[in-house]
Order: sequence, then structure tokens, then C-alpha cells
Amino acid sequence: MKHRLDLRLAAIIISITAGILIVFTVINIVTNHYHIAMYQQQSSGYGGMDELNYHLEQAQMQSIILTCLLSIAIASIIGIYVARRISAPLVQMKRAAEMMTQGKWDIRVAAGGYDEIAGLGASLNELAVQLQKQEQLRRNMTQDIAHELRTPLTTLKSHTRALEDGVWEPTADRFRTCLDEIDRLIQLVTELEELHDMESPEFQLSRSEQDLGHIMERAVTLATAMYQEKEVNLQYASGSSIAAEVDADRMLQILINVLSNALHYTPSGGTVQADLVDEGADALIRIRDSGQGISQSDLPYIFERLYRGDKSRNRLSGGSGMGLAIVKQLVSAHGGHVWAESGDEHVGGSCFYIRIPKKNK
Repeated sequence: MKHRLDLRLAAIIISITAGILIVFTVINIVTNHYHIAMYQQQSSGYGGMDELNYHLEQAQMQSIILTCLLSIAIASIIGIYVARRISAPLVQMKRAAEMMTQGKWDIRVAAGGYDEIAGLGASLNELAVQLQKQEQLRRNMTQDIAHELRTPLTTLKSHTRALEDGVWEPTADRFRTCLDEIDRLIQLVTELEELHDMESPEFQLSRSEQDLGHIMERAVTLATAMYQEKEVNLQYASGSSIAAEVDADRMLQILINVLSNALHYTPSGGTVQADLVDEGADALIRIRDSGQGISQSDLPYIFERLYRGDKSRNRLSGGSGMGLAIVKQLVSAHGGHVWAESGDEHVGGSCFYIRIPKKNK
């Protein structure tokens, strides 16, 4: 048998109210009887007073008893009403949670008002939104992993079959194509494994006081060759010297990944601008590109693993979808925050922001 919350709350409220009224009734009966008895003793010498006193006492006791019963009835009605009003949203939240356990992530509860119950309802709705988002990302990730593995494997199978059947000559170019596909598989597996290691509790940064300006210069220097190959102008005004307690190798990895991502979506002849700004307790890194920009529907998901807004892009034009996920994990490990903006403020491109605290908190 289920214990309904509204009945339990009603029973508590009614019990408290009834208890108070019963105590009040008993005290009134005892005290009234005591004073009437004293009055009878004092008026015993007068005739006809006994019957009058008896009726007076009976009237007072009946009045008190009726008042008690009526008060209990009113308290019961009010208690049940209040209990149901209080428990109704909680019961609704319980049903919503049960439906969420069955995979119905689109369920929402009414969260009107400003009290704690309304706050709980709003939190439950936000939880449902996040679970729905994670479920969609999980499905997309499974599909993307299958796609990323299937493409090079299919290429390898077709090339190997063509070489086996003698359709193709076993030239160096043919073998190089097969090796490229193998490298793509190895890179994807390595990135997945690296991201998994970063998310484990054992992952630790090797922090030391470093000059972020020097790390920025190293990243720009390493990225210059691939930018020149695509004929994209990479701009960075060196000279900013900001000391921070960071892992130099991981910070370099963060910058290279973001610069590579900016290069992917910036056409030839475009520009990528990198800046380092001192914000007091934090250091802000800005990387702005003049590429195609990011749609508003894709912005919340670009830092999720294997996410790519345009599902038609292949890995040669769109990357593996792991770089920004690794960036997010490493920035979070530093106690920082990374986000992107695109749209009216960045016409013709996007801007990535990386805020890193100077001191290890």
C-alpha cells in the first residue's frame, strides 16, 4: 500500500491542531467544573440554585465540546486542502522523475512561484533538459564513432581488394593512401583515449609558473607553417608577458587545437587574430577568425566530443571533432573557462575565448 504524501501531511496538520484543541478543551472543562463547584459551596444556603448551577455547567460543557468538534472538523478540511496544495507539485515531480527513468526526457513540470518547491521544479526541468541533451549527444557520438571508423575501414577494404584482384598496381601512392587511412584511425583512437585519460580522477597537471606570452609565441610559431600552406594570415602582437601557474605543455596543446580549428574554417586569404589580455587575477586569450562562423544552434555543442555542425563534412575538411573537446577538458583542469561567440558581433567569423586564472586555486 502506497503512503500518499498529501494524506500524511494532512494527518500531521490535523493531529497537531486536534491535540491543541483537546488540551484546550480538557483544561476548560476542569477549570470550569472547579469554579462552578466552588460557586455551589458558596451558594448552598440559597434555595433553587442547585438546578440552575447544574444547567449552567451542562451548557458550558456542551458549548466547549461542540466548539472542539467543530474546530477539529474545520481544521481537518483546511489541513487536507493545504496538504494537497503543498504535495501536488511534489507528486507531479515524482511522476516526472519516474517518466524520466523510462527515457522520456521531454517531460516538464509546472514550476510557478518563487518558493523552494518552485525552485525544485525548475531544477528538475533543467535536469531534464541536460539529460535530454546528453542523451542526444550520446546517440550522436555513437553514430559519429561508427561513421569515423567505417569510412577509413571501407577505404582500406576497397583498396586492398583492388590490389588483391589486380585492378590496381601496387604502387607507392596506393600504399600511401592506405597508410593515411590507418593514421586517421590511429589518431581518432588516440584522441579518444587521451580525452578519457583527462576525464579520469587520476589525471593531474604539471603546474609551474610560466610566461603565457612565451607560450603564445611558441604556439603561433608552430602553427605558422600550416597557416602559410593554406595562405591564411595568422596575426599575433607579441610582447605581452603574463605569469601564471599552468602546465606549459597542456597550454600549448590548447592553443594549437584552437588555432587548428580556426584554420579549418577560415578560407584562403582570410585572417586569424590571436590576443593575450591581462585581466588582473585572470588571463584572457582571444582567437578571432574571419571564417564562415558558427550557427547559433551549434554553439552550445561545439565543445562536445565528435560534434560537427555540418554532418556532411568529412574529416579532411572538418576535423575529427575531438580537438575542442580536449580544449574544454584541459581548460577546466586549469580552473578556467572556454567559450565561443559568433554572429552579429563577429560578422564573417567566430571568436574563441579562453580565461585562465593566474594562480592555482
